[in-house]
Amino acid sequence: MSISRRDFIFKSAMLIPALHMGSVFAKHSAEQPLRVGAIGIKGMGWADLKSIIHLPQVTCTAICDIDDAVITERLQNLKDLGQNPKVYKDYRELVNDPQVDAVIIGTPDHWHCLMLVDACKAGKAVYVEKPIGNSIAECNVMLEAKNKYNSIVQVGQWQRSQKHFRDAIDFVHSGKLGKVRLVKAWAYLGWKKRVPMKPDAQVPPGVDYQSWLGPAKIRPFNPNRFHYDFRWFWDYAGGLMTDWGVHLLDYALLGMQVSDPKSIMAAGGKFAYPEDAGDTPDTLTTVYEFEGFNIQWEHATSISGGPYGREHGIAFIGNNGTLVLDRNGWEVIPEFDRMAAVPYQKKVDSGLDLHMKNFVEAIRAKNPALLNAPLEVGAHIAKCAQMGNIAYRTGKKIYWEKEKQRFNEPEANKLLAAAYHNGYRLPRV
Repeated sequence: MSISRRDFIFKSAMLIPALHMGSVFAKHSAEQPLRVGAIGIKGMGWADLKSIIHLPQVTCTAICDIDDAVITERLQNLKDLGQNPKVYKDYRELVNDPQVDAVIIGTPDHWHCLMLVDACKAGKAVYVEKPIGNSIAECNVMLEAKNKYNSIVQVGQWQRSQKHFRDAIDFVHSGKLGKVRLVKAWAYLGWKKRVPMKPDAQVPPGVDYQSWLGPAKIRPFNPNRFHYDFRWFWDYAGGLMTDWGVHLLDYALLGMQVSDPKSIMAAGGKFAYPEDAGDTPDTLTTVYEFEGFNIQWEHATSISGGPYGREHGIAFIGNNGTLVLDRNGWEVIPEFDRMAAVPYQKKVDSGLDLHMKNFVEAIRAKNPALLNAPLEVGAHIAKCAQMGNIAYRTGKKIYWEKEKQRFNEPEANKLLAAAYHNGYRLPRV
């Protein structure tokens, strides 16, 4: 029997406790402005902020970034949109501002955990970019904080709010594909070129580099590690596996109605650009073993010709046919005459805009059960992506012990938690 997408979210996530009525955002109704503050506003943080302030009765009251050039640019952008926020360089001042009801976290991955825990403790609703954490241990701490403080937290996996993704998964759950024994998810990004080696340099004027590093290891400033390209260094992120993988593997898991794999193995490397400045592999194949089927992740940079002629996507390969899904649409390719083809179904909406609308509706209703991508969803997929990276970095087939939240391999367990430096510690909730 198939289950609805909403039912699956409830069954795959831990029970979300009811909101404490004394929370900062509990007083809001549809008639009162929702006041938003954003931390990290250069890339997706800015896209998120622009999307949410276009909704009725939502205003930006505060922004925070460690780069003065970014602040200057965004202040002008926001002025053009009729917004006049306060400016902070220290995120803790923003999350404790009583004029902020909801916080957007758009910083590099290695900062997400600390900021989310502090925002939840301050009684704010939170929209956190994916992946929610830079380690499995961080994901678990973030869940503890959300539960302790009864927070509304939406994760930036906006495809969870997009119609064609929901329709595709409903079709998978219908059973028409027959037994699905293999799911493929991939990102073949032809536009992603190598990161050329560059010398260390002076910190740009107006950049608080020590705050940018935060809990990461102290290193001289290098432009390769700053802004967008932080993604390719283990100190701050997990490469394409945690950048694109959390989006696409999320739907692979959702379609198969699972969360934790039995085992993981991975192989790859810097095959395209051995002299690339980054740490993470430009080519990777990862296999997640579940009961009765496998999920396979692939990524390759500087190549656009992925499976089924798509640079990214998810394929549910069943005995009767294969459903292929990406950000542009989905279709079903029949296996001989075992089922009818489903012609290409194009996307019809903006996932990000709908995701922000869903976030605001949950806040106004004081009901976290309305969220399309609650923290539980973000946690299990971020942990799954981290498992793939750990399998790659250890070079071993590793087995996950779900109840103990650890692997069968001591070497793999050493990578469960990201190292914290500079006086920072993994939060205790």
